[in-house]
Amino acid sequence: MFHGSLVALVTPLTADDQVDYEGLTRLIDYHLNNKTDGIVVVGSTGESGTLTHGEHEKVIRHTVEQVGGQIPVIAGTGAVSTWETIELTQGAMELGVDGCLVMTPPYIKPTQEGLYQHYRAIADAVHIPIILYNVPGRTAVDLLPETVARLAEFSNIVGIKEATGNVERVHEIVNACGDKIDVLSGDDPTAKDLIFAGGRGDISVAANVAPQLMHELCAACLAGDRERGEQLHAQLKPLFDELFTEANPIPVKWAVAQQGLIGGYIRSPLTPLSQQYQQSLGQILQEVEGLS
Repeated sequence: MFHGSLVALVTPLTADDQVDYEGLTRLIDYHLNNKTDGIVVVGSTGESGTLTHGEHEKVIRHTVEQVGGQIPVIAGTGAVSTWETIELTQGAMELGVDGCLVMTPPYIKPTQEGLYQHYRAIADAVHIPIILYNVPGRTAVDLLPETVARLAEFSNIVGIKEATGNVERVHEIVNACGDKIDVLSGDDPTAKDLIFAGGRGDISVAANVAPQLMHELCAACLAGDRERGEQLHAQLKPLFDELFTEANPIPVKWAVAQQGLIGGYIRSPLTPLSQQYQQSLGQILQEVEGLS
């Protein structure tokens, strides 16, 4: 249902730590004009964990209204508890998003049965398309393929963002689920290999600064054009490496600010990109901007 390069959009902030809606407008226009296939708002790259529920709602509403159906808008609605996740997902559905991205509950380490019951309750509570989100490096719990297969039986669970970086996991999910669920990469460095292994796209951090190249990379891989896919991956790999020198979204938010789209403000407890990484990322940005 959701294919191609889906940008994990940063949330711009002002100097006084408020959401910068003028900056958000510029970002959305930038992606509408540069071939991004879909926008994911208020996810982890969008600093969702630091946003109030009111800010969460306003960012989603602003994005949905500005996009106006031109490309899909997906909202991150994951939370620690099942009831809060349902509340956020219902709210996003009422605001008109095309789908919701729901991470595994962080920190509390539910069992596989607990994960199944969590997602089952969400799927029963809403009729909107749901993308599961498996990111063990952040949540400390791994949504295993056999649990994904059980969840794929729900008609509104349509995909999974697989951010383990393990391409073999894609084969396991595809073998277990067939065409009942689409696998999306949540890891830019392995997105090419994941799509060639049967994935359908990439929820991308790098697309914030290289939207056309990420669109072209995903399109080439989806078309089975291995030569073009390898070429684009090689061009983008230095950017992938530099965008994860510190915790996401610290580097990418600095990079988007260097492009003049937003201010470089980030919300505590995250901190601005360390000086030691700024020169190398700045150099890569100059090189990548000339490639598209």
